[in-house]
Amino acid sequence: MKAFRLDELEAERAANEGAYLQFLRERNMSVGLYALNAGEHDPQKPHNQDEVYFVVSGRASITVGLETTQVARGSVVYVPAGVAHKFHHISEDLRVLVVFSPPES
Repeated sequence: MKAFRLDELEAERAANEGAYLQFLRERNMSVGLYALNAGEHDPQKPHNQDEVYFVVSGRASITVGLETTQVARGSVVYVPAGVAHKFHHISEDLRVLVVFSPPES
């Protein structure tokens, strides 16, 4: 078993001064914590993997392809591989668990 605590992951991510911390990598998936603060720009480009976002905290909009929705704590969003997507209008610091399948390269 591998078990993680969000507060410890957030501290590690912040200590590394990066927006993204990959904390699990297995044969068929990888998982990370993504952080964008209120008002920040999301620099993401489309990925070669399917993704699932689970919003741990914060508020924002996300556009996936041509569709836009509001997200907040508890929201889950699926993003197919190769589709443009961005968080925007981030009104509260955003913390998101990201699952990539297959693992992010």
